[in-house]
Amino acid sequence: MLRKLLKILFSILPDKVYIQLKYFYHFRKFANLKNPKTFNEKIQWLKLHDRKDVYSTMVDKYDAKKYVTDRIGSEYVIPAYGVWERFEDIDFNCLPNQFVLKTTHDCGGIVICRDKTSFDKKNAKAFLEKHLNFNYFKEGREWPYKNVRPRILAEQFMHDDETGELRDYKFFAFDGDVKMLFVATDRQSKMKETKFDFYDSDFKHLNVKNGHQNNSLNIEKPYNFELMKSLASKLSKGIPHIRVDFYEANGKVYFGELTFSHWSGMVPFDPPQWDEIMGDWINLPVDKRS
Repeated sequence: MLRKLLKILFSILPDKVYIQLKYFYHFRKFANLKNPKTFNEKIQWLKLHDRKDVYSTMVDKYDAKKYVTDRIGSEYVIPAYGVWERFEDIDFNCLPNQFVLKTTHDCGGIVICRDKTSFDKKNAKAFLEKHLNFNYFKEGREWPYKNVRPRILAEQFMHDDETGELRDYKFFAFDGDVKMLFVATDRQSKMKETKFDFYDSDFKHLNVKNGHQNNSLNIEKPYNFELMKSLASKLSKGIPHIRVDFYEANGKVYFGELTFSHWSGMVPFDPPQWDEIMGDWINLPVDKRS
């Protein structure tokens, strides 16, 4: 009962107060929002001050497809089969044997169907409806998600035959300048924990940990690395910071998603100096500083 009351109380707090309390919980100190220096502090500042309507389009997993198509081309966009507001409205007869269902407004609301004949619709429905009812904005006060309409998107199932999985290449870009990336592996494995490995813009492995452990296996430079880096640069133009995610599947590049607040700016870096190094890469809008 007390936990529920605290959750309600926190949900109605002003954005700045909520962010500071949550930041203190994770870092044991308040964020310097008057003169932010670190990456995570600047992420909090951007949540409060860098708010443009187009950002909501960019983080909507369905609407972002058109946004990205208009800027880099449809050949990099994973084909969509449809989008619905309710699970009951999905016409599974029109879907292929393999597909992916994901909620458009949050993180982690993904169901993968590898064989429609054995697909567990009951569990998928319960899982996706739980995500549909989740207010992702209130969780981290990431403003771009505030006005995204919760829906269910069906899109093509992707797999890379060479690696045996679908690796996620996540580029940290700063107004067109790609400085760093990490590779997410083992994300679709039920037997292994997800791994994050960080690299510089020349794909040199960095001694950085953030949120997950490194992979013990050697990760080879993707064939389309320079292309992905170029596309990330184009999509980040005019934005102080955004993370641009791509997949490489069977020799082709596909757009994943756009993220304004990596880990919501609430996960420490190991070693901690990387928080300062990456913070130097973000140039905050001078006219909004106060």
